[in-house]
Amino acid sequence: MTIIRALRPAARILLIDPEGRALLFRFVPADRPPFWCTPGGAVDPGESYEAAAVRELREETGLVLDCGVQIARRHAEFITIEGVPVSADERYFLVRTEDVSVATDGHTALEQAVMREWRWFDPAALADLAEPFFPTDLPEMLRDVGVW
Repeated sequence: MTIIRALRPAARILLIDPEGRALLFRFVPADRPPFWCTPGGAVDPGESYEAAAVRELREETGLVLDCGVQIARRHAEFITIEGVPVSADERYFLVRTEDVSVATDGHTALEQAVMREWRWFDPAALADLAEPFFPTDLPEMLRDVGVW
């Protein structure tokens, strides 16, 4: 049986604090085990990846920062929290911040329901994480750009 997947352009942010830690959100969906993911999400119709990165960063963290240019691109196939099978064209943006506070008042109702916590991870903490995280090659991505 072939699964029909919706195309999903997405902007994802590798948000790095002054200590070189990466921010991840923990998702607790009703239909699968919890997992961790970088900030970001779907590109709106007519929106550029760069504009989506700025918007998603603001909505999910409260931070208003320039996200710069994309540093990586990944293709991922998964089922969204809403239950939609997608083929995602994910563009990644490296953003450094001095501000480690996270404001979630921009989260949608769905995000409020499933994004239960967030945490800043260094390489050791991420290696010790018992739950899955995405992108799965995050440590390599951060090494490739000189963060780790």
